[in-house]
Amino acid sequence: MTTATQATAIVVGGGIGGLAAALALAKEGVAVELLEQSPTIGEIGAGIQLGPNAFAALDALGVGEAARRRAVFTERLIMMDAVDATEVGGFEVGEAFRKRFGNPYAVIHRADIHLSILEAVQVHPLIRFKTSTRVRALELGDGKATVVDDQGGRHTADVVVGADGVKSVIRDTLIGDEAKVTGHVVYRAVVEEADMPEDLKINAPVVWAGPNCHLVHYPLRGGHQYNLVVTFHSREPEVWGVREGSKEEVLSYFEGIHPRPHQMLHRPTSWKRWATADRDPQPRWGHGRATVLGDAAHPMTQYLAQGACMALEDAATLGAAVRHCRGDLEAAFRLYENSRITRTARVVLSTRAMGTLYHAKGVERLVRNSLWVGRTQEQYYDAMQWLYGWRVETCLNHSVQKA
Repeated sequence: MTTATQATAIVVGGGIGGLAAALALAKEGVAVELLEQSPTIGEIGAGIQLGPNAFAALDALGVGEAARRRAVFTERLIMMDAVDATEVGGFEVGEAFRKRFGNPYAVIHRADIHLSILEAVQVHPLIRFKTSTRVRALELGDGKATVVDDQGGRHTADVVVGADGVKSVIRDTLIGDEAKVTGHVVYRAVVEEADMPEDLKINAPVVWAGPNCHLVHYPLRGGHQYNLVVTFHSREPEVWGVREGSKEEVLSYFEGIHPRPHQMLHRPTSWKRWATADRDPQPRWGHGRATVLGDAAHPMTQYLAQGACMALEDAATLGAAVRHCRGDLEAAFRLYENSRITRTARVVLSTRAMGTLYHAKGVERLVRNSLWVGRTQEQYYDAMQWLYGWRVETCLNHSVQKA
């Protein structure tokens, strides 16, 4: 029940980031109206990877155990050369990894992680949904924030959080930059266990890195399914979006790939095709009573498997900032942004660099294959400390807090 003095917020977008943001705010006593353009709250896609930093954020939101029950805990992370099927590098994510980072590495179906947060959101008395509501404008002023939907409906609260994805309407108003279509196309599919080649039933995310292309596979739902993701540099001009894909197009980009990974391309019965986009990092995300979160703040390609992880970190940090600022939401938004902009920019830029490594060819491929020769497990962990070592207890950066 909202009282006359209770802070209120609108969260635009009901994906993983939007649900997590709504939960984070509600846990701090803010009444949230969550607006979703689809008729139902749900997720499309297949699998995602969850690093220890994601579990730290999920725990802060109170849904870590629900996610763990649905996740598959992997044994290793592996990169293979897709041309000659040799191992480029890999590191263990078992007991020593968990001890170092305080949490596991896991893979999970996107719908299952979404559901793990949705269950908590649905029973929270301070959160209410409105579906089939496509936001087309943001208005700030008079001590309130208002969003206008495509039917002319007006939704007003103390603050607005835009979690409305790569093509964010809220970001358009706050920043006004353009999303950058990368030219990289991603196909995603789920393969049933019975259709998975026996020699590829590996309890690990396996990256097969090839020239201008790569594919990834890992188990889902207790190993009863496997996620398959293939990526290539498109020959055609691309427009950001999702549509049905074709096996013929995939095969045309994977000529010269070793038969072992190539066999996976024949296993899916259907594909979803994503033309990907990201944005250049910005020094400012919002102002006044509005901010952005998740893909609306820092859309990134998939090469570090951190898109959902960063959205979860965002939400947990937003909640921590509201708590620290004792309900002063404008101050909390600036503290949240100051705590997230540099870190997420580093992830976006590192993701682009990792994509270059994945798709190396010629001499660059040979250089890539030499990078991790002789590296110890502890050296791998040291290299990933900046990413996987995130904790909500130390997430706030007070150095340039602005009201």
